[in-house]
Amino acid sequence: MPIILAVLSALTTVGVFVWRAKNAADMTHELLDVANDVRLAARRMGFRRRNNQHPVESIDTPNLAMGTIATAFIELSGLPTQNQRDQLNLSMRKTLRLTSEEAEEIQILSHWLVTQCNGPDATISRVARRLYKLDGAHSWEPLLTILKSVTQDGASLSTTQTEALQDIQRAFRVT
Repeated sequence: MPIILAVLSALTTVGVFVWRAKNAADMTHELLDVANDVRLAARRMGFRRRNNQHPVESIDTPNLAMGTIATAFIELSGLPTQNQRDQLNLSMRKTLRLTSEEAEEIQILSHWLVTQCNGPDATISRVARRLYKLDGAHSWEPLLTILKSVTQDGASLSTTQTEALQDIQRAFRVT
């Protein structure tokens, strides 16, 4: 009987080890899929990261810059809800005349850019300056339309969001 218990306990130990290794492998595949999504979205949008430059300096379309600012803006009040992400997608499609796929790719790439800037605070000021360099004051109205539509859920702006709007106004030289 003790031999049977020893064999069963050894089989259980091996089974648990194999199960945990399989879970770790599945998690690795999921992480690789996320990285692949960002890479593919960047490729489809024509985004190319240049050597010895911050990724924000590689933004060359106003649509991507506005999407990045909007993504960072909703992340200032915590993790965005699915409703906020859907509202951002809809607003970008209407305001910037994008397809659903283009808006989704901008959101994926925008989230990556926010992480590259080490948070939404730094992202907003940096990308707002880049957007002004790219498009001047022409992007001011569409950007405000997108930001207003994302925050229309009845909640008032947080203090960090109010400060972010002031940063955007300074970047656009709006008084």
